[in-house]
Amino acid sequence: MNRIADLLPRTNVAVGVDAATKRDLFVTIAGLFEASGGIQRAAVVDALSAREKLGSTGLGQGIAIPHGRIKGLKDARGAFVRLAQPIPFDAPDGRPVNQVFVLLVPEQATEQHLELLSDLAQMFSERAFREQLAAAPDAAATWQAISAWAPVA
Repeated sequence: MNRIADLLPRTNVAVGVDAATKRDLFVTIAGLFEASGGIQRAAVVDALSAREKLGSTGLGQGIAIPHGRIKGLKDARGAFVRLAQPIPFDAPDGRPVNQVFVLLVPEQATEQHLELLSDLAQMFSERAFREQLAAAPDAAATWQAISAWAPVA
């Protein structure tokens, strides 16, 4: 297991999610965080939307890593969603996004936040890993793939 899997409860992985816009996506993901960790839905949507206004968190290759700081959060938390249909995300390559990892961190988590984002960027830069997630038949297989990931040496 890796530190990304440590902050990703199985209940925060969803595949085949319908969302037409970033806002729809953020509302859906906020529901996952609310159900699994009691984080208020509005706080999640507001944090992700505020960060997105600074610049797109779309990486390219159909991947986005929206992230935000949540006041009162004690530990970093994650969620992964694979969309049923890709949505526009203003990614650098212009491609729509269909794999989204959301990272929420405590308001003061500067070093940890950057380390986790670095891990996620490395994870999703691997084509074989992206393809494995795209082919995973369900949320359980998706979570398993994420938890089994290890950096290429």
